[in-house]
Amino acid sequence: MQLTRILAIRHGETAWNRDTRIQGHTDIELNDHGRWQAAQLADALRDEPIAAVYASDLLRAHETAQAVARTRGQAVTSHLGLRERCFGRFEGHTWTELEQRFPDESMAWRKRVPDFAPPGGESLLQLEARVVPTVEELAARHPGEQILIVAHGGVLDILYRAAAHLGLQAPRSWELTNTAINRLLWSPEGLSLVGWADTSHLQNRSSPVLDERHA
Repeated sequence: MQLTRILAIRHGETAWNRDTRIQGHTDIELNDHGRWQAAQLADALRDEPIAAVYASDLLRAHETAQAVARTRGQAVTSHLGLRERCFGRFEGHTWTELEQRFPDESMAWRKRVPDFAPPGGESLLQLEARVVPTVEELAARHPGEQILIVAHGGVLDILYRAAAHLGLQAPRSWELTNTAINRLLWSPEGLSLVGWADTSHLQNRSSPVLDERHA
């Protein structure tokens, strides 16, 4: 059986990451540090065989993917299924603002209630039902090859849970750092973990490392 290797990457940092604002489907570009992270990622992956580059269509993910693809003379294929979870009216707010303005809804989010959706947004169940089939569909196109997928913290969290056979409400102990290199395998039986949260390519610059908890 031929497996598909997957490099699963969260986009580079944005100004809203730095401010801990919820982004969701709001289309925020990378900040200067995020562009530096994307360049470091491209350099770290320079010797990796990559058959195809896929990304969320949101600018922060697409720009990160382009940094890698450009150095290899490859194109980036956008896929709506790789978008971040839609957070509806939560988008644009900080964690503190949400706790003050929507305490009950904020608590349901923090407790990872699977069928809870912010008004106008998606539930975890809906996100899972979108992300896992999307990634399996893309992986199935490339048996015996390696692909790059650039997406978002919420997407990467779903993929980790699927590969580790963890439920949606299991406490998170794994990092979802901007442009960390995460490695998965896909077969027709599903996803499995190979390596997670490699940030060795980001260690030569003094800046705080943010993960998905920072919006």
